Amino acid sequence: MQRGTYGMPPANSPPLHHPVPQHISQVPNLRSPPPPASQNGGYGQQSPPQGQQAQNPYMAQFGGFMTDPTAQMGLQMGQSAMKVGQDYVEQNFNRYVNVSALKHYFNVSNSYVTHKLLLVLFPWRHRPWSRQQTHSSDPSARGTEFLPPREDVNSPDMYIPLMAFVTYVLLTTLIAGLNGKFEPQLLGMTFSNASVVIVLELLVLWLGRYFLNISSESQIYDLVAYSGYKFVGVIVTIAVAASINRGKGTGGWVGWGVFAYTFMANAFFLLRSLKYVLLPSDNAPGNPGVQIIARGQRSRRTQFLFVYSYVVQFAFMWWLTALNFTTGVPGKAKSGR
Repeated sequence: MQRGTYGMPPANSPPLHHPVPQHISQVPNLRSPPPPASQNGGYGQQSPPQGQQAQNPYMAQFGGFMTDPTAQMGLQMGQSAMKVGQDYVEQNFNRYVNVSALKHYFNVSNSYVTHKLLLVLFPWRHRPWSRQQTHSSDPSARGTEFLPPREDVNSPDMYIPLMAFVTYVLLTTLIAGLNGKFEPQLLGMTFSNASVVIVLELLVLWLGRYFLNISSESQIYDLVAYSGYKFVGVIVTIAVAASINRGKGTGGWVGWGVFAYTFMANAFFLLRSLKYVLLPSDNAPGNPGVQIIARGQRSRRTQFLFVYSYVVQFAFMWWLTALNFTTGVPGKAKSGR
């Protein structure tokens, strides 16, 4: 079999055509991330345009809310409304309570609170008991003024009684919770119990003010402040007795022993402190602010001082410490049967 011979190729051969793709490739256009901006103004940091201030990122996040004139106007109106409301409350509250006089009893410091607590619990060797006085710079003021509590440890305050009252309520419910007997009603019952004691004691002080002819506003506030120091001894009695009795109340020899000491310490503290409140004639002689008291009135005040320091305080302190909530809400177990 013979192969056919091929002739010579033509002088002009047709051009070659390469295949053209019919589908366009969908290749994503990748870009490299921008270089991190340097805090020191290095590479990659772009300076803000001229005439434009750099904004806080938190302000930029809220779209410049704080720089909005409308928002600033609203804030100013809110501050003005709060100021007007505060002035209105103070003006109406001053009808019944002298707010400026109360600020004197809350002018305390950490050092004063520490020394005052030690004085209430260990008053036996403290000297002297008289309060330090300072002459008022106001020529129209009469008599003398006493130094604030932060400058005189013998000055009464209302900060410690208020904090002791709150601590008493929380400590009593805490002991009940450690015994697995905590219930929300215990907070209300403990608060009500302590509030009743305070109301009754204020009633006693009001009667004493009436019969003893005490008209000075400072003396009234002093009596109210001194009436709250018994909560310090009550807290110590409950805490020590409950820790030794494993949270089973303040009964037993330990509880009564601690109660006897705290009661005697509180009574001695009140006897020495209130002597300069109810018997101001014992102050320094020649003081124009001293009030002269008649012999009969002085005798009645001395008797009230002894009865209030020992009899009244014993009844109220026993009431506060004898109430035992470690077994749960009283009467609930019986009603559940």
